[in-house]
Amino acid sequence: MNFLKWEMRKSVGVSRAGVMLFWLAGAGLCQQASGPRPVSAVPILGYKFVNWPTEVTSEAGFPAGPWNLIQAPAAAVARNGHILVLHRGAHPILEFEAGGKFVRSWGDGMFSEGKVVTIPPANRTPTRSGYSAVYGPAGCDSCGAHSLRVDTQGNIWAVDAANHMVFKMDPQGKTILRLGKKGVSGASKGNFYLPTDVAFAANGDIYVSDGYGNARVVKFTRDGKYLLEFGKRGTGPGEFGLPRNVVVDSQGKVYVTDRENQRVEVFDPDGKFLHQWKTFGGVSTLFITKDQHIWAGGFLHNLDGKVLGRLPFPEGGGGGGHGTAVTESGDVFLAQLNGQVHKFVKTAGQ
Repeated sequence: MNFLKWEMRKSVGVSRAGVMLFWLAGAGLCQQASGPRPVSAVPILGYKFVNWPTEVTSEAGFPAGPWNLIQAPAAAVARNGHILVLHRGAHPILEFEAGGKFVRSWGDGMFSEGKVVTIPPANRTPTRSGYSAVYGPAGCDSCGAHSLRVDTQGNIWAVDAANHMVFKMDPQGKTILRLGKKGVSGASKGNFYLPTDVAFAANGDIYVSDGYGNARVVKFTRDGKYLLEFGKRGTGPGEFGLPRNVVVDSQGKVYVTDRENQRVEVFDPDGKFLHQWKTFGGVSTLFITKDQHIWAGGFLHNLDGKVLGRLPFPEGGGGGGHGTAVTESGDVFLAQLNGQVHKFVKTAGQ
């Protein structure tokens, strides 16, 4: 099974054998990229894979099997240490204890039914996006759900790509700020076109990667006032094929995954290009830790892009994931579009 065929089969009830194929397909993709070194040469970090979350119990009192998460594009760690999982279905935001016990859910009706789709290569042009969206019955429940982040105050941020919106919620889940205009795409100061991610500077400034339709990063004040934007479509320094993820380090430097050009680009707070580094394939998730390291998929890098190690993927392959969450203790959660969340527990001494 090749990677594209697997992408078409992301759905309910994926088996553990399917998970293995997913990771191995990712490995093939990564090894084809001109990353820092071959995947096989990257040291495996001290983590172990564990099943997560806890299975629910049926009415008869027996385990009911894996959670039916449809597609899980993102995960985040709440202020209380619980794990928030974003998924494309009813009850789109799920809260679990770190050990896997279900706590609560919310968000019905929050996300659009539009679904981001790929434009066939034969129909693409170099100056325009390679992505579009389908709406209505051809979409799916909450398919606009794309990214989930928690800021330093414990507020929860969610990106609805197909609705061109970014939401800020308080720790209880009440919406307190909206960026973008619902259902209205554009490239102005107040509009997005299929945005992909959101990040925060130490002073509260907000960065939104406006990536599937546009090819830019937009910066706002903590109150949502437009400040500036940077980037354009292309392959050169400071340009983007697809600005997919964004994080900010403690010095204010901005890191953006350019998925289609298989790299991370680094900018100063005003959007000036500083440097770039290659990733293992096209990365769909980025996370910066408190000790200032970056998870790009399942690979850990320093801020200069040097790869430090990787998670213990099945059969030594892969690097996939659509969203990353890291706990205070260092445990890593990778949200997957096959409807699962992979948990890697940090072992003693790491």
